[in-house]
Amino acid sequence: MASINTNYGAMVAAQSFAATSRELDKVQNRVTTGLKIASAKDNGAVWAIANTQKANAKALDASMNNLLRNQSIADVGIAAGQTVMAGLAELKELATAIAANGGAGAATSLAYRNDYDAIVNEIGAAITAATFDGTAALSLTTEVFLEDGTNQYLVADVDAAMSTAASALQTIGTNAKSYERQLAFTQKLQDALEAGAGNLVDADLAKESARLTALQTKQQLGVQALSIANNASSALLGLFR
Repeated sequence: MASINTNYGAMVAAQSFAATSRELDKVQNRVTTGLKIASAKDNGAVWAIANTQKANAKALDASMNNLLRNQSIADVGIAAGQTVMAGLAELKELATAIAANGGAGAATSLAYRNDYDAIVNEIGAAITAATFDGTAALSLTTEVFLEDGTNQYLVADVDAAMSTAASALQTIGTNAKSYERQLAFTQKLQDALEAGAGNLVDADLAKESARLTALQTKQQLGVQALSIANNASSALLGLFR
């Protein structure tokens, strides 16, 4: 039925145009933000899950920072330990030479004792300098195994010192390897959590781009349909001419 009071075709066209515009706004927002779920309004449950996972991933930063700090301490300890072990190897040679030249009290061993004492000081300086962020990286003391006043300059004393240093380095090396594994796992876990959260809320931009084009075309057709429907009332005037 043709009527000038109620233009049903125009109402249908207007409703369709409004629906298309709303959908177009959603798609444009997804393309702009890169998110299919940008807020709880889009999907409350999924949004909550994704944000929880993102928070968990972010919290791992603290664990990673702690592991990196421990790894750095271990690296410093290993570097200092290598210097200590090299020094101890030289001390063993000197202790052997001192013993062969009459012992620590002999005048002929004075030059060897001077070299020995200098290397002991170098080892002590390396141990003291081996710190990172205020933490000692190498728990050794030269006083305990090299300068006790009784066994100084003895090969057996140097051997004991080498054994102590080697044990300390072994522990540091084992810990360093553990930190490395933990850091690799934590990084993978963080990446997995972030990727999982992204899978829940990130938009497929290729699909959204294609849909945007389709909706823009549909919107243009809706404008034309609405225009045609609005002109229908004018066509009734022709019946009275």
